[in-house]
Amino acid sequence: MAYDLGNEALGGLERSCAEDDRIVSAPGATGLERIEARFHGNAFELHRHDTYAIGVTLDGVQRFHYRGALRHSVPGQVIVLHPDELHDGGAGTEDGLRYRILYLEPSLLLDCLHGSPLPFVKDAVVSDPQLRGTLLSMLTPLTEELDDLFVADFIAQLAQQLKRHAGQPAKSAGKIAWRAAALARDYLEENAERPVRSDELEAVTGLDRYALSRHFRATYSTSPHRFLLMRRLQRARRMIEAGEQLAQTAVAAGFSDQSHFNRHFKKAFGLTPGRWATLVRDA
Repeated sequence: MAYDLGNEALGGLERSCAEDDRIVSAPGATGLERIEARFHGNAFELHRHDTYAIGVTLDGVQRFHYRGALRHSVPGQVIVLHPDELHDGGAGTEDGLRYRILYLEPSLLLDCLHGSPLPFVKDAVVSDPQLRGTLLSMLTPLTEELDDLFVADFIAQLAQQLKRHAGQPAKSAGKIAWRAAALARDYLEENAERPVRSDELEAVTGLDRYALSRHFRATYSTSPHRFLLMRRLQRARRMIEAGEQLAQTAVAAGFSDQSHFNRHFKKAFGLTPGRWATLVRDA
């Protein structure tokens, strides 16, 4: 099964030896590096890096040596490589290989784990739709800057999923911090028209960003980032219904550009802002 993520990341490609071989790098963020790679044959010699390498195979067969064994990953499977472990990489068939991968500094996970050891996932190739979905939320699309609230929620989710695959027991969140979650919700409501940073919510609630993400989800069944995004989209719908132009609506609702606005609107409501505008005006 192929996971076609579209052509949004095909600009600014670095050419390799083979005609179709390429690497696409995403905008950077502290402790995170995201790329899409396409290769034929053996792409990387044996090497190691001091980050986690967590990726999704999109097309072809991904072939690599890791911890004394030859591994293979097919489309839809997740690869989890522990920091400082020797490995190589390449395509397992003549058809070539395409994958997206996140390089994650261990310090980000340690901040979230509060003293628990780094998760070691023994099975380097994992079939887990939940983990794959979480990872692809970070890797799709590669062209956008990462929102601070989104990163905090992503790390909180990823840490729990890696712990599960590492066989580490999940810690109970304990009593839900209802008041802290409500304070965060009110603050997000009041500041929905601008970017809100995690350190702002930490100051308002007294919880660190990862604990807040867990308690907010337990209370409202969504993340602070998603909650803020939906407030922006609701404001955008009201502006469209009032006859505002789409470009002005995108900026006023807090989106970086109209493409960013269009993608999130369609993902939330199932149709584009332009189609929404036509329907409400016809009505």
